[in-house]
Amino acid sequence: MTQQQLEKYLWGAATQLRGTIDAGDYKQYIFPLLFFKRICDVYDEEFEKALSESDGDIEYASFAENHHFQIPEGSHWNDVRETTTNLGTALQDAMRTIETANPDTLYGIFGDASWTNKNRLSDETLTNLIEHYSQHKLNLATVPDDKLGNAYEYLIKEFADDSGHTAAEFYTNRTVVKLMTMIMDPQPGESVYDPTCGSGGLLLNCALHLKEEGKEYRTLKLYGQEINLITSAIARMNMFMHGIEEFSIVRGDTLARPAFLHNDQLKTFNVILANPPYSIKAWDQKAFVNDPYGRNLWGTPPQGCADYAFQQHIQKSLDAKNGRSISLWPHGVLFRDAEAEMRRKMIEEDLVECVIGLGPNLFYNSPMEACLLITRTNKAKDKKGKILFINAVNEVKQEKTIGMLEQKHIDKIFTAFKNFENQKDFAALVSSEDVLANKGNMNISLYVQPEKEIDNQIVPFEDAFESWSESGNNLKSSMEELFEILEN
Repeated sequence: MTQQQLEKYLWGAATQLRGTIDAGDYKQYIFPLLFFKRICDVYDEEFEKALSESDGDIEYASFAENHHFQIPEGSHWNDVRETTTNLGTALQDAMRTIETANPDTLYGIFGDASWTNKNRLSDETLTNLIEHYSQHKLNLATVPDDKLGNAYEYLIKEFADDSGHTAAEFYTNRTVVKLMTMIMDPQPGESVYDPTCGSGGLLLNCALHLKEEGKEYRTLKLYGQEINLITSAIARMNMFMHGIEEFSIVRGDTLARPAFLHNDQLKTFNVILANPPYSIKAWDQKAFVNDPYGRNLWGTPPQGCADYAFQQHIQKSLDAKNGRSISLWPHGVLFRDAEAEMRRKMIEEDLVECVIGLGPNLFYNSPMEACLLITRTNKAKDKKGKILFINAVNEVKQEKTIGMLEQKHIDKIFTAFKNFENQKDFAALVSSEDVLANKGNMNISLYVQPEKEIDNQIVPFEDAFESWSESGNNLKSSMEELFEILEN
């Protein structure tokens, strides 16, 4: 199969669920089923290889060392396929048995979908799903890791597009992910962490970035935490589907119970990439006041907005020598009054390296504009005391209800970041003192404005501002005249 044929084949399973299950719930059934099929086909492939190498020794071919994962007797895809009644029970039992047989790698990976609920999944629907996936072998010889991994990412995007408002829980715009990865530039052997990892796209792309550059990506240490059970399972499956086996993704609440500790302190990492849930209200603010891990570096965020709880968690989790982070936020984190003191302390400690303003619709089901906040624990000598502001609000292409960065947009933004210098109407290099003089307000428009396009002609910002001021004055005069008339 070509890549396109594979993607069409895998997406075809979702069409079996239309009308019986909400689009937002497709992922909790389709991904586990696909993963189940994959590991069984790979097991068979490994079995045949070991059988040929041992002159037909079946016992040797079954040894654990010959397989990535163990498939206990009676729990194979073919065993479930042969079941004629209560198919959901057979499927659920097989998945649980496989998890138990592979406790270090697969425990909990199939999620908690209710396969036995016949009101949602009848035997007929399950039979159709299983027969659909039984049409083709999904072993390594037929579908290599790269090809299946790409198809898996395609499914994640399709589910995000289909499910609307639920997409943000597990999917970050992949064009933004690419830009974030390029800016962080992870290197072989480094540790990479995502505290709210969703389906694992940010972590995975760090490995793929190294692979594309011809560097050793298998030595990259990947860590992630995700609060949602099925989403964390999807992230783990995502890694395996791409042939990544050295990772640790843990389910849990990062603010309440951070998963990665060392000597009772937060484990630190070289690189952190994150797209945290923004402005959440349901979090334990009182506990953060006396946080046992010292994450209240700059203070305690307001109850109605935990953004700076996540940002401080990120900063506390960075390696002191070469730690660097990039996080995707709505613009409010740059200027909201309630967080001014925390923001000021972050700037005073010279942690902010760059702020990038992105265009609208890059968050799923939200027209708001996004920004990237980049911090570094030990800035280069020529960057100390300086913050680069990039206003890339126009560097976006709109597709239906979602925005995306084209390669030309990514290249322009990345080049500006690397050059770390003033660029007319696009980037401004500002001293930390000047930002602090603005009460720590990092609203990008205070420091750099994009060129304004009117009737397909570029108008310099100065002219556009003058025109805007003149219009405002004219309006004010008109209103004053109107009030005089009304009073008379």
